[in-house]
Amino acid sequence: MALPTSALKTTVTGYAQYKGREGQYAFLLHRLTGLGTLLFLIIHILDTATVYFFPSLYVDAIAIYRSTPFMLGEIGLVFSVIYHGVNGLRIAVTDLWLPEKWTIRFTRNAVRVTLLLSLLLWAPAAAWMMISLLDNNFGINILGMLGWGG
Repeated sequence: MALPTSALKTTVTGYAQYKGREGQYAFLLHRLTGLGTLLFLIIHILDTATVYFFPSLYVDAIAIYRSTPFMLGEIGLVFSVIYHGVNGLRIAVTDLWLPEKWTIRFTRNAVRVTLLLSLLLWAPAAAWMMISLLDNNFGINILGMLGWGG
């Protein structure tokens, strides 16, 4: 059975052309962060299954995950999980308890607050992960340079 490529093309074109401002960006970011988290979970389940079936493959997978591109991806994954959760809460609260607030002005402000809150929650984790990346992959001990640790 062939995939309906015309429907996919229409969908992607619609996402790119619609000028919904904050609402559209929140929708797209929610979709992308959800898909990114789903991709991570699939990979995580598959690589964890290799512990039992192919232990040496699991060791190789862990070595790959310690590489710089994967560690940067993990920093992005943390943002994806946080944003997807915070935005999901915004949607649920608005749908369940504040349906009268579905106005353009309220939605725009809520989307901005959601993004700001997500960034504030993500920043400490991202900084800590980046410090670990620099130390483990490049030998740059930021905490040591600041006199805060070994």
